[in-house]
Amino acid sequence: MSKYKKSEIPTLIKLIGKQAKTSSIKLASSPTEEKNRVLELAATYIDENKKYIFAENAKDMNAAKKRGLSGAMLDRLYLDESRIIDMSNTLTKIAELTDPVGTIIEKWDRPNGLSIQCVRAPIGVISVIFESRPNVTVDAAALGLKAGNATILRCGTESFHSCNAIMKSFDSALKNVRLPEHSIQLVPTQDRLAIDEILGLDCYIDLVIPRGGKSLIKKISSNCKIPLLKHLEGLCHTYIHESADQKIARSVTFNAKMRRPGICGATETLLVDKSIAKAVLPSIFDDLIEA
Repeated sequence: MSKYKKSEIPTLIKLIGKQAKTSSIKLASSPTEEKNRVLELAATYIDENKKYIFAENAKDMNAAKKRGLSGAMLDRLYLDESRIIDMSNTLTKIAELTDPVGTIIEKWDRPNGLSIQCVRAPIGVISVIFESRPNVTVDAAALGLKAGNATILRCGTESFHSCNAIMKSFDSALKNVRLPEHSIQLVPTQDRLAIDEILGLDCYIDLVIPRGGKSLIKKISSNCKIPLLKHLEGLCHTYIHESADQKIARSVTFNAKMRRPGICGATETLLVDKSIAKAVLPSIFDDLIEA
């Protein structure tokens, strides 16, 4: 499962944390053009290396099926041509976003002549711990880099090969642009001890973001010594107001549920104003049944 012995993992995670902290210092002041270039190159490399990524994803899919994972979990794990395109497009779109670093959020002058500004700055080192969705590698790495943060990623066991394959594109892009090579790191072991070590590494990591199921969030919340940005459950609702454009409401509801039914962001509850329920619900039901 891992090339690292359990006794080696604490030292490994400390090294990753130290490398991330060192990288974050330079990354915080890196030019926007260089960060964007990394994202653009990563998008290109992911597309160019998609056959390799598919092959690694097949290893994860085969192992997941043998373990009897649910259809929803398999869907989250699976990569195909359209999902590779989505990853590349995500990187391109993030590269096109305005760089948040240095943005003045608010400013004011005091009666004594003192001028005060509230300016956006990088957090430092962010660790994202997630489960089965390989595309989180792209989302977390890209958003972290764009905001000037070093990122430590710890993927789930089920997506280990897929995420490592994707990570190679970021490694190549960072080297090409000559940004710190440890700006984005993926923990190279499937051993869950790595999570425990990450949660105690408050000397290097500034923020932990868990992305996953209820048990993962609960475990991290109970053991983390670092500031935590978390969610718990989806419980997503779509509400159709009596004044809503019914055609748009129908389209929005279908997209909210069927774009990817297996993710936590998919609509689970539909609320409709009773005055229009009879008019709008039949067509929505037909759409969902036909899907």
